[in-house]
Amino acid sequence: MTANGQAGNIPAIPELPVILIGPPGAGKTTVGTMLAARLGVPFTDTDAVVEAVAGKPVSDIFISDGEPEFRRLERAAVSAALASEGVVGLGGGAVMDENTQAELAGRAVVYLQTGFAELAGRVGLDRARPLLIGTNPRAQLKSLLEQRLPVYDRLAWLTVSTDGREPADIAAEIGAIVATATAGGAGVGEAQADREPGDGR
Repeated sequence: MTANGQAGNIPAIPELPVILIGPPGAGKTTVGTMLAARLGVPFTDTDAVVEAVAGKPVSDIFISDGEPEFRRLERAAVSAALASEGVVGLGGGAVMDENTQAELAGRAVVYLQTGFAELAGRVGLDRARPLLIGTNPRAQLKSLLEQRLPVYDRLAWLTVSTDGREPADIAAEIGAIVATATAGGAGVGEAQADREPGDGR
C-alpha cells in the first residue's frame, strides 16, 4: 500500500467520494460495494449507470453505437457520480478522458493495483469484454495496461495491491485508511471501529 508514492505516509483524505480506479478485473465493483457498506455510504458503479441510461449492456453499446458514444455516456456518468458523497467505481478506461482526469485531480482516488497474470485469470481472456474482443485478447489486455497504468499511478491518492487477496480484506484495508485519514468523519469512523488487528498493511 502506498499513498502518493510514499509507503506508510497517508495524507489527509480529500473530500468524498472515494473513487476506485484500475484495469478490468481489478475488483472495483466488488471491493467498492464492500467498502461502501463499511463506510455506511452509497456505492455507484459508473458502468451500471451507463447501462441504465442506454438501456443495454456495455458490450452492446460498443457493438451497436461504438466506443465514442460509450465514452460520451461514461463521461457524463462519472461527472455526476463525483458529485456524490459515497464510493464510486469507474470503468477501467474512464481515466483516459482528459476532462475526467481533470475532475479526478486532488480527489480521494484509490488505485486497485493488479498484476497482468492476476488480471488475465480474473477476466478470463476467452470472455467478450468490449475491448478484449479479437484474435489475441492477451496482447490487447497488455496493450491496454501499457496505456493506462501510468495514468492510474498519476491520479492515485492511495494505491492498494489486490494480487492474491480477498475483496473483503482489500475493502477493510481501504476502509481503515480512509477512517484514519478523515479522523472520524461522519459514518466513516465506523470503519475504524470495525478494523481488526493487522488489517492495515
